[in-house]
Amino acid sequence: MVHDFFRSFNLFSENEIEEFLKLFEVRKVSKNEYFIQEGEKCREVAFIQSGIFRSFYLSDNGKDMTYCFRFPNTMMAAYSSLISDCLSKESMQAITDAELLVLKKEKMDTLIQDDLNWTRFLKTIAEQEYLELEKRFFQLQRDSASQRYIALLKNYPDYIQKIPLQYLASYLGITQRHLSRIRKEISF
Repeated sequence: MVHDFFRSFNLFSENEIEEFLKLFEVRKVSKNEYFIQEGEKCREVAFIQSGIFRSFYLSDNGKDMTYCFRFPNTMMAAYSSLISDCLSKESMQAITDAELLVLKKEKMDTLIQDDLNWTRFLKTIAEQEYLELEKRFFQLQRDSASQRYIALLKNYPDYIQKIPLQYLASYLGITQRHLSRIRKEISF
């Protein structure tokens, strides 16, 4: 899975991918454990081999606000903290047991200095993150909660049942009661 992910960018030889993957450490994360917590500096990126994560923040009134889910075969980091060296404004928590491949920022910075393809790779990842953020913004502005829920079901049918209702409701910007009504109305 991880090899296919890096091959999909058409930037690296098989040998480069193999050498790159040697820089990662395998990390097991138990359900409810954090990859990063709000107030920490992000100093690593991760490739999710298995498991589901949620990104959230605490609102001014202390309410837990889930705004993003991360699924297997994707990269994950508190990007604004990683690139600005500031404290993270978000937490990333495992919803299920998970296995990550983790790369320290120092190793990533060395790769960027040594090979232009790694700079291109990170640029592409940053572009994908921007597009995902823009998509989420427009979803919240244009789509109803039902439409957002249906999109999740279509894009992640194997994972959606593993996400607790309170996180789904928070992500959709609705109450758990409203989510229950939507789920009753929708049949696939």
